[in-house]
Amino acid sequence: MTTTADPTPALDVVIVNWNGGALLRACLASLAAAEGVLGDALPLRVVVVDNASTDGSLRDLPRLRHGPETIANPDNRGFGRACNAGAARGLAPAILFLNPDARVTPESLAGAVAALTADPGTGIVGAQLLDEAGAVQRSCARRPTARSLLGQALLLDRARLVPTHFMTEWDHAEDRAVDQVMGAFLMIRRSLFTDLGGFDERFFVYYEDVDLCARARDAGFSVRHLAGISVLHEGQGTTRAARAHRLACFLESQIRYAAKHHGRATALALVATAFGAQVPLRLAQALARRSGREAGEVLRGAGLLARALPGLVRAIGAPVPR
Repeated sequence: MTTTADPTPALDVVIVNWNGGALLRACLASLAAAEGVLGDALPLRVVVVDNASTDGSLRDLPRLRHGPETIANPDNRGFGRACNAGAARGLAPAILFLNPDARVTPESLAGAVAALTADPGTGIVGAQLLDEAGAVQRSCARRPTARSLLGQALLLDRARLVPTHFMTEWDHAEDRAVDQVMGAFLMIRRSLFTDLGGFDERFFVYYEDVDLCARARDAGFSVRHLAGISVLHEGQGTTRAARAHRLACFLESQIRYAAKHHGRATALALVATAFGAQVPLRLAQALARRSGREAGEVLRGAGLLARALPGLVRAIGAPVPR
């Protein structure tokens, strides 16, 4: 329970959850352990925004000095919108958006805050993400261009005719400025987040972190990968079971990003490649693996995208505010 003697939080941690109960509890336990070490040196405030989970995610959550405060949405409102709602509950000068399938340490929290605040030109920092085996996940990405978006949709990146989205050729072993860090562990100055208007809520899930980092860079701030800050990250921990929904959301967000940053023609070309290339190629890969279940999920994802298409086409035809 918060008391008048408690120091003002220096870091707001926002976790968006959807049916990730066990992962969420492990994430919060890691935050509680870190808080026990850091104490007043880095007081935390944690907000969990739950997008209508059905697995009892909000039961028996580990407690922290400040939180976790919980926001239980009656329906799934998407990642960006939930992040914005969680961020609005705090006042700390730094905000960490943390996925429930991530686990932090005292060193990762303190180190990221120190790196963010050391240089006023740094707007966003991300951590070196490790899988359960300790291998580095190559999670930093390039800013998408119209050419790279279309080329990747046609799998031309596999033939090295266009660059890959993720910087898989780089081992992520040193600190450096990058175009984008992954939203699984994304720390941003609150002042910058406010000036940018937060996450663009038109991205239900996927590409909202790509868009945020692009806008931060356009505003003159750097985005930095911190190789010395390690965070365990399971990856797709709360969306793995919803493959069809995940595919539809990914393709829709890709189209929305193209419309916002590269214009309607590029977005419409991506609509064509979604149904003419991406879905058929994914279906062929599933059938080559003799996975009828996976093939069915691809078809269901295509169906979800098709049902959303009329509204999506109207949206990408409208003027897009920056």
